[in-house]
Amino acid sequence: YINTLMVQQVLATESWEKRMTAEDWRGLTPLFYGHINPYGTFHLDLNTRLEIETAL
Repeated sequence: YINTLMVQQVLATESWEKRMTAEDWRGLTPLFYGHINPYGTFHLDLNTRLEIETAL
């Protein structure tokens, strides 16, 4: 879910909207997994929030 929100936020900018072709839009997927490390240590700061706009 977070990946989808982050991609939407980036693609909402005018500079990226102009660069995207029909093929680019068709190839989008929120299923990114390269940043996941199942064997590493994850440092979470629960006192901060991600800077993602709410959809309300």
